[in-house]
Amino acid sequence: MYAVMVTGGKQYRVMQGETLRVEKLDAEIGKDITFDTLLMLGDENGITLGEALKGASVTATVKSQGRADKVRIIKFRRRKHHMKQQGHRQYYTEIEITGIAGGSRQ
Repeated sequence: MYAVMVTGGKQYRVMQGETLRVEKLDAEIGKDITFDTLLMLGDENGITLGEALKGASVTATVKSQGRADKVRIIKFRRRKHHMKQQGHRQYYTEIEITGIAGGSRQ
């Protein structure tokens, strides 16, 4: 069984046992969190969309919090004596999917 969930403005296709990095969540390491915003559930019988997803959720355990590798931004204008450098490290939360609960299936 798999699900398509939304968190941090992004969509993720997840299955039980997967580990993934999502945008930073305010949760302590080792705590369980629940994602209620699902777009789709899929299994061997097909897919489920829309109103049938009411009550469906994905549960996950927070594995770690961290920051991704630095992304370097360089703006350069040739022959103008202009170069601007900037760096950015995005915060993330690493989660492990522990369960997918189906909603009201017909």
